[in-house]
Amino acid sequence: MTQIRIDKVLSQMNIASRSECKKLFQSGRIRVNDSCVRSSSAKYDPQKDRLYVDDRQVIYQEYQYYMLYKPAGCVTATKDLHEKTVMDYLPQGIQRGLSPVGRLDKDTEGLLLITNDGALNHALLSPGRHVDKTYIAAIQGTVTEDTVRIFREGIEIGEKKPTAPALLEILNAGAVSEVAVTVTEGKFHQIKRMFQAVGMKVLFLKRISMGPLKLDAFLKPGECRELTQKEIQELKRSQGLEG
Repeated sequence: MTQIRIDKVLSQMNIASRSECKKLFQSGRIRVNDSCVRSSSAKYDPQKDRLYVDDRQVIYQEYQYYMLYKPAGCVTATKDLHEKTVMDYLPQGIQRGLSPVGRLDKDTEGLLLITNDGALNHALLSPGRHVDKTYIAAIQGTVTEDTVRIFREGIEIGEKKPTAPALLEILNAGAVSEVAVTVTEGKFHQIKRMFQAVGMKVLFLKRISMGPLKLDAFLKPGECRELTQKEIQELKRSQGLEG
C-alpha cells in the first residue's frame, strides 16, 4: 500500500474529523512509530508503520464488511428522516462510507451485507452475475409441486419479461405453507409479487443466504458482526474478484 494522509485515515476510521485532526497534530498527540508528527499533511504507510493517537494504536482497514441480521421494521438505507435504518444497528465508531449491499423490504428480515467495498457491492448486485439469494418464507395458501414448476419456468409479474427461473422447495405444505425460495434477481418486492401471481400471499420472509455468504445462526435480529477472512475471500472469489 502506498502512503496515505494520516488525517484521512483518522477521519475514515471515525476517530476524528479533519478539523479535530489539526488540533491533534498541533498538540503533539499523533505518533508514527516512535516519532511525534505535527504536520497536518503528513502521510504514512499502514503496512510498514505504526500509527498512534496518544497511546492508542490505530489499525487501518481499507475495507470493512459487516453481516447484519436485519430485523423487520427498519428500512434498508444509509439514512432516513422518519424511519429507523439498518445503519442504526451497526456499532458506534466504525469507518465512514459503509452502505448496504442491495435492499430488503421493511417487513423482511435476515441477512444483509454492509460494506464500503464498492467493487464487491457492484459485483453482487450486477444483473449479469445471477447471484443466488435464498429466503425462508411462510405462505398463505397450499404450495404444490405445480407451484414449484411455475417458479422454475419463470413468472409474469407485470414487467417486460417474466422472472428468471427460481428454485422453490416445499418445507411444509398446508393452509400456511413453509418454503425455501432461491432467486437470482432483485426486482422490487419480487418474491411477494411471484406468490401473488399464483394467488398466494407472503406472510413472513427471511433471507438466509446471498451467494456463498450464509446468515450466522448465532445472530439475533438486530445483531451484527464483522465477516471472517474466509467469508470475505469466498465472496470475492465467487465474483471473480481478487481474494
